[in-house]
Amino acid sequence: MSYETDDEKVEAIKTWWKENGLSVIAGAAIGLGAIWGWRLWIGYQEGAAGQASMAFEQLMLDAADRQTEAVTKRVESLKDDFGSTPYPALGALVAAKALHEAGQTDEAMAMLRNAIDTAPDPAIARLAALRLARLQFAENRLDEAAGTLDKYDVSPAFAGEFAAVRGDIAAARGDPDAARAAYQRAIESGSSLSQLIRLKLDNLPAAG
Repeated sequence: MSYETDDEKVEAIKTWWKENGLSVIAGAAIGLGAIWGWRLWIGYQEGAAGQASMAFEQLMLDAADRQTEAVTKRVESLKDDFGSTPYPALGALVAAKALHEAGQTDEAMAMLRNAIDTAPDPAIARLAALRLARLQFAENRLDEAAGTLDKYDVSPAFAGEFAAVRGDIAAARGDPDAARAAYQRAIESGSSLSQLIRLKLDNLPAAG
């Protein structure tokens, strides 16, 4: 449609605005509100991440000072306040080590199970399970350690480390053949403890 005069153009604009102006304003407001809301959300996320990081750092300081009660409370606080982040599970790993060093073995195991259950990243859960199996083995809870391995040995990334614990369990049960096979599998899978495992292999009785 064409307009012959400026007055006709003005009237057409007025009519269009009367019919559509509210929608334009609402759309602009929604768009700006979305941008503003997104910026608020990003700011909140960054702020929460910073707070979680600070809380985790304090937990590590408490662990270094062997303040096990404070460490346990901080893990619970991380879980309550930052449950959707990796920090509660990481805090539980740190706390488990501190508790074990303080002779609180059952509490350390419970903390590792907590890490397994709360970890948003499967890799953290596998690491917690590996530490739990090692602790169970150290406490001569061989069946429990084997059960932990059977349940959580599902990732190639930790295959070598899990195999090494399987070797330890087999050796403790007096099964050198099974221990030898597990240790060799651990080395082939790239265990970080390969040198130690080779020593264990050398100390096994000769194959029958």
